[in-house]
Amino acid sequence: MEKSALSAVKLFLFDMDGTLYIGNRLFEFTPGLLRTIRESGRDYLFITNNSSKSVNAYVEKLEKLGVHAEYNDFLTSSQATAHYLQKNGFADKRLYVCGTESLKRELADNGFLLTTDRDEAQAVIMGFDTELTFGKLDDVSYILCTKDVPYIATNPDYVCPTEYGSVPDCGSVCDMLFNATGKRPFVIGKPSPLMIQLAMEKAGVSPNETAVVGDRIYTDVKSGLNAGAVGVLVMSGETTREILEASPDKPDLVLQSAAEIAEYL
Repeated sequence: MEKSALSAVKLFLFDMDGTLYIGNRLFEFTPGLLRTIRESGRDYLFITNNSSKSVNAYVEKLEKLGVHAEYNDFLTSSQATAHYLQKNGFADKRLYVCGTESLKRELADNGFLLTTDRDEAQAVIMGFDTELTFGKLDDVSYILCTKDVPYIATNPDYVCPTEYGSVPDCGSVCDMLFNATGKRPFVIGKPSPLMIQLAMEKAGVSPNETAVVGDRIYTDVKSGLNAGAVGVLVMSGETTREILEASPDKPDLVLQSAAEIAEYL
């Protein structure tokens, strides 16, 4: 697909870490790119698989980095998980959440019943838990080994990038639990098309008017492709040329960085 195809896009869905910034370092082009998109009559949302932080925490982070953002500029895997649970009959189930206090508040604020009692648990919700303890792993293993309950993960990412490299993300913990229990979760976040579909519904645009921009093929790009949107890979984060060549999933467009998008608006 030619870069000119971006001229038809009305909504850009941006992954953040590795795409617009790395850790606490904002890419220099980011403020100008976001301004150009909106000045051209288009719009954008920030989408992230990271369920460890609240939307308000992301608003604060971007403000500190020098990018003005508001609550409605975001769509997170925590929000998408809450939406899925609402649509699929979990309102009266007691949820054991292996996640941060932020994820727990997101679910509690949406009316869900949470429990820390593994004997009461009627479902397991697994997030990117930066507050993970062995006690939580033991509880989840107990629940999955002794009960047949729904097991849902906010995202499948194996690592989360930092300024110094990477740390284990939700997918890595899920693999560890699979080795212990033999159970795999149903995954909500990218590459599932659910978040992309929610964003398109919110903005009132079609798939061919939507571009998903990110640095990971197996989550960002694949979620766009799964939703029928334009999948744009940027080489500013996790993906290397070797990973790109070996991947069975091919992006519609490959850019060195998201900065190049401004040239085609």
